Amino acid sequence: MTIYGVHTGLQHTTMDELRGLWHRIEAAGYDWISVWDHFYAADLTGDPTCLEAVAAHAALASETSRVTVGCLVYCAGYRHPAVLAKTITTIDHISNGRAAMGIGAGWSQVEYDAYGIPFPSARVRLEMMDEAAACLKGLLRDDKTTFAGEHFQLADAQNVPRPINSNLPLWIGGGGEKRTLRTVAKYADGWNVPFISPEQFTAKRAVLAQHCEGVGRDPAEITCAANVGFSNNEEDFEKQFGHLRMGVRPGVMIGSDQEVVDKLGAYISAGADQINIAVRAPWNPEALERFASLVGIS
Repeated sequence: MTIYGVHTGLQHTTMDELRGLWHRIEAAGYDWISVWDHFYAADLTGDPTCLEAVAAHAALASETSRVTVGCLVYCAGYRHPAVLAKTITTIDHISNGRAAMGIGAGWSQVEYDAYGIPFPSARVRLEMMDEAAACLKGLLRDDKTTFAGEHFQLADAQNVPRPINSNLPLWIGGGGEKRTLRTVAKYADGWNVPFISPEQFTAKRAVLAQHCEGVGRDPAEITCAANVGFSNNEEDFEKQFGHLRMGVRPGVMIGSDQEVVDKLGAYISAGADQINIAVRAPWNPEALERFASLVGIS
């Protein structure tokens, strides 16, 4: 059974707008709502208009009553995994056991530079993500965690109180086939990748399966999710994604009801266990309600 969710960006919006949006998403029947982790707008323009993720994630937990509440994904480059473990555990208590943890390597150099946070090479950022995932897995599942990495160290670290959900899921975001998908195979309960075509999703799932075989893990243990765009028309799509529209276009559903259903079916056939509609302001909750009706969850 496919899970349907909505991934809500935090740029160019207010908390009042987000609260109203989250309420409508939950009422429409979706089972997942997530936020992103950026300090600046996620569009490479240098626009600083963006709310902070941890506070928004806690607000999301408070404002909803049924959906899983996630973050796709917290950045290992400026979020220490031990602090994140405490953060997500507290959010799990706020939500009464509905929280999901997400971690990624980070990519938006403009916000690192603006805030004086070192932006190392992709290799180092991926190493940090791998170590952070190992630390998070231990802190969320084990009574004590010791870890001696190059970037993070833990010494009999305890995360108390424990999460309400003893199997609080760890998600890893990204599509890198050599490093990211290997980290997914080692540690993740869920894998999320944004704005790729169904054909690309098929190919990356095959690579993930190979990595799972290499670490002795059943790939069926990992929920595979695609973040996709959905707009009623090209004008709405351009308003949301601006100059990024050509880069994300392979992973966007636009057109008639049948065209949308056909592309959605292609993702499901490609192995997507979960489909998240990725949205950013200006909000169009009517489009989300339209999609919910098309897939029969409303």
